[in-house]
Amino acid sequence: MSCGESHEMDCSEVLDHLYEFLDNEMPDGECVKFEVHFHECSPCLEKYGLEQAVKKLVKRCCGHDDVPSDLRSKVMGRIDLIRAGQVGPELDVTAPLHGEKTCGAAEDEPAIAPEDRPATQG
Repeated sequence: MSCGESHEMDCSEVLDHLYEFLDNEMPDGECVKFEVHFHECSPCLEKYGLEQAVKKLVKRCCGHDDVPSDLRSKVMGRIDLIRAGQVGPELDVTAPLHGEKTCGAAEDEPAIAPEDRPATQG
């Protein structure tokens, strides 16, 4: 996306890193560049506002549920493996961990592959 105007930061670069900005996960110097861009570029400011509103809505609707401690441990363990370089980020995070059963599968029963599941009507 580009608004057609000349900016210090290109609109596509701003939008590529929008969630880092929203989540306060970038250095302060970078944040200032984003703020300047939003001040100059109304299409990017609009996109920022929309994403910020969605984030607030999700937090309001889903932010009250506690994360099960075992799920948190598994996720943090995978993050540690990725950071240590032992596992690439392309790992299928939906795949079960070593020795972990898939949802709904009995001990001696294999999980049903998505293509083998009956179709649901919506």
